[in-house]
Formats: sequence, C-alpha cells, structure tokens
Amino acid sequence: MENLVQTLGQILKFNSPTGYTTEIIEHIERLLGGLNVSIKKTNKGALLVSLSEEPELVITGHIDTLGAMVKEINDNGTIGITKLGGLELNSFEGEYVIVRNFAGKHYRGTFLLNNPASHVNKKINETKRSIENMSIRLDELVRNETDVRKLGISAGDFVFYDTRFEITESGFVKSRFLDDKACAAIMIELIKEMAAGGTNKKVAFFFSNYEEVGHGSCAGIPTSAKELLVLDMAVIGEGCEGKEDKVSICVKDSSGPYDFTVTNKLRELAVKNKIDFVTDIYPYYGSDGSAALAAGYDVRVGLIGPGVSASHGVERTHIKGLEETYKLTKLYIDNF
Repeated sequence: MENLVQTLGQILKFNSPTGYTTEIIEHIERLLGGLNVSIKKTNKGALLVSLSEEPELVITGHIDTLGAMVKEINDNGTIGITKLGGLELNSFEGEYVIVRNFAGKHYRGTFLLNNPASHVNKKINETKRSIENMSIRLDELVRNETDVRKLGISAGDFVFYDTRFEITESGFVKSRFLDDKACAAIMIELIKEMAAGGTNKKVAFFFSNYEEVGHGSCAGIPTSAKELLVLDMAVIGEGCEGKEDKVSICVKDSSGPYDFTVTNKLRELAVKNKIDFVTDIYPYYGSDGSAALAAGYDVRVGLIGPGVSASHGVERTHIKGLEETYKLTKLYIDNF
C-alpha cells in the first residue's frame, strides 16, 4: 500500500477542477507511457488505458474535482466566484487558493466571507455562507477592480483550492478531493501491476474528467464493453453503512439500483476472500455509471469504493479502505 499512498499524494499535487484536467491527464499518460498498454485520449480529454484491443470490462474513476472560476471582480479588489461541482461553501471557507489567469500565472489568495473581521462585523456568525456573501482575498496589493485586472485576472479564470494532504500515524489519509483521486490512484497501481505481470483479461481503465458535473462517462467507453465497474468514494454519514477502513458495495444511489449480477458477484467475492466490506445505499449520489447508462450504453454497472468521511469537504479515508478497494477490484478483474 505504500506505492498506492505515494501515487495518491503525487496526483493530489495536480490541480484538476472540472474543466481544467489537462495537466493531470498528461501526468498519468507519462506515468503509464512506458508500460505495455494502449493509451488513448478522448476528444473530451478523458483517458482510456486498455490492456486489450476489445475490452469487455471497463474500470472507471474520475480525476476531475470540485473547484471554482472567477465570476466577477468586486470594486474593493476581491474576487467573486462561480462553483464547479458541489462545492460546500461552509467547508471551503478560510481555505487558501490559487487563481490561475488566462496566461497561466498563479496568484495566491484566501476564500473568505465578505467583511470577515469580527472586530467590525458583528453579524459574521449569522451570515449565510453563499456565493453572494463570499469572495477571494488576493495576496497582492490590490484595492480595486482596476488593480486586479492589471494582473491579467478576468472572468472565467480557474480557482484551485489547497488540498491539505496528510497521512497520520494511525493510517488515516486526509485531503480534499479524495473524491475521486483515491480511486484514480488505485486504478494507476492496478494498471502497473497488471502490465508488469501480463494478463489476458479483456479489461480497460477509463479516467473520466467531467464526473463532477454529470457527464464524465457519457462518452468514451469502448463499444466492446459489457460491464462497467465504477470506483468512486463511498458515502459515510447518518443512515449509511460506509466506514473509512472498509470498501462499500453500492447497491443503489439516487439514479436507481446497480446491476444485480455485478453487485452479487462483488459480494460473493468479498465474502469468499474475507474482504472487509459493507453494502450500502447512497441517498444523494450519482456516478459515472449513472452517466453511462443515461447516455445509452448497454452495460452492466457496479459501484464500489473506500469510505470517505466529510465528502465534498475536508475529506478523510483510511489506508485499510484503500487496500480493501484495491483487493476487491483486482479480484473482480481476475474472476471476470
């Protein structure tokens, strides 16, 4: 698992909010380029890594994350944003950010409530955390809109939030955007292992890049695919069974039930091989599997992943959860 965690830490260094995934896709291409695999980039910028000319099983996970864009520049030199994906503003308040201008220059800042000083604003605690009430304070000597525009910053520039990646002695992995880079790291390590050992399995791996806005796997899945096994974070919270040190097999989310045959096979493999797992239902969740089915792909779909606490916020999982997800995915491929 040491290589897996190292790979996760590495890909978390690449900012990749929905709409800006070129850098991480190129990194994964370089990482896997020397292996005996076929690598193809789709028109949308996703990446298909195949160990077979006509893969019948596709493992998919997404490398796009939450983020923001510059929406407007305020009169006082702060920056208003528009969200990319389901950014939870309460959780992201106070986070350090990078604003990337069109020319590629980076500027540091902090995402804050407007008028954030408690010594002058006695309504801080009761103010709703909303797009209208929050903005980015740039770490530049800017005092008005003109000053900011001189930096080359304008509407449509991307905003990257810091990850705060950390591994504890007790085995917890803490970072923003474990959804879904934790599973992307699992996919990368599986590809390395399978390419090194050689395999006759008709399998491919699809790194989608628009999952957070609902159309990640709507295109790019090979027409030869019969099954789609989605690797994505598992829900933890009231009414759900997920745990950070386990792998969850999702049987239903807000888009409906997953394929019974696939789900049952996953459960049987987990029981037989003593995988630490739970089955679960996610109330407010859709996956790349949901997107593929909505796009009309005739595939059987399953969904598994490590339990991730505080999803779309300051996320946390455990090395054991990553390991159990890795093992169950490998078992499913081996028994396909």
